[in-house]
Amino acid sequence: MKNLPMILSVLVAALVIAGAIVLSQKSDGTEQVVQNVFMEGEKQIIEIDAKGGYSPKLTTAKAGVPTVLRLKTSGTYDCSSAVTIPSVGFRKNLVATGITEVEVPIKVAQGTLEGTCAMGMYSFSVRFL
Repeated sequence: MKNLPMILSVLVAALVIAGAIVLSQKSDGTEQVVQNVFMEGEKQIIEIDAKGGYSPKLTTAKAGVPTVLRLKTSGTYDCSSAVTIPSVGFRKNLVATGITEVEVPIKVAQGTLEGTCAMGMYSFSVRFL
């Protein structure tokens, strides 16, 4: 019976972890839809939040339209503040709080555009359809 407190502690920890995993998953199996694409005049704006990763991770936008990626930070001090987007030649450390706009040429606004943090831990994609 000396091991009972330890066994109970391990059991409680396992239940907490399992509960967190279950709660973090969607019950209907669908992805969350985020309205982060809109038009401003003649340009398509895609907003992506950078803090502890990128949100949303996947965006669908219209192909062949002048596009601006609007990277938004709010007290971002992790590696997601260092963004690389190879297809547009963008590599920059973002300000900790603010907005950085990246022009996406019409020729690039087709297929899939990929962005990553400096360490390659976090990424985002924009699918142009």
